[in-house]
Amino acid sequence: EVQLQASGGGLVQPGGSLRLSCAAEFTGVFFNDYVIAWFRQTPGKEREGLACHSTSDGIKHYADSLKGRLTVSRDKGKHTEYLQMDNVKPEDTAIYYCASHQSRFCSGFDPTTYLFWGQGAQVTVSW
Repeated sequence: EVQLQASGGGLVQPGGSLRLSCAAEFTGVFFNDYVIAWFRQTPGKEREGLACHSTSDGIKHYADSLKGRLTVSRDKGKHTEYLQMDNVKPEDTAIYYCASHQSRFCSGFDPTTYLFWGQGAQVTVSW
């Protein structure tokens, strides 16, 4: 059983940075057997994959369109994954989700691959 809780959303000014947290609770399973990824979604659009963090080798994968603005990191002791986005723009306004599935390696951003999802954190980029 895996439970995820995203937090840290809110109002961010254009050009600023945002940092989201995803607190993961693993019951009966091993934290290192699960990858954690980040997605976002706006009304009327498909869920967009942003980043994925492999647990086995620590490799971080980023969506090509957002490379250079995203950084993922992990606090293993707290079972928490972080997403930082720099130089945010109004078009980054969305609900941001963390997601997980059982694998030691990231295998892309197909949302159907991920079985466990956090509740989402609203991010609004505006003056």
